[in-house]
Amino acid sequence: MLLNAIIEKDDHGYFAFVPELKGCVTQGNTYEEVLANIKEAAGLYMESLENEEIAFIQSKSTMIAPIEVLAHG
Repeated sequence: MLLNAIIEKDDHGYFAFVPELKGCVTQGNTYEEVLANIKEAAGLYMESLENEEIAFIQSKSTMIAPIEVLAHG
């Protein structure tokens, strides 16, 4: 199953979450570490789901699109 992982970087390292899997989050010191961690976290999350829940997630379509927002100030 192909899922989207959002990865953010700040001064403390990397943070990742999967929007389709509510509460599926992790962190890491490097990009490679956080990517491995989110793959593992998503796999464990999926193991805890019932077949109906998995089917629902598979039926959803999530897209990531950049948007430009003008800041005032």
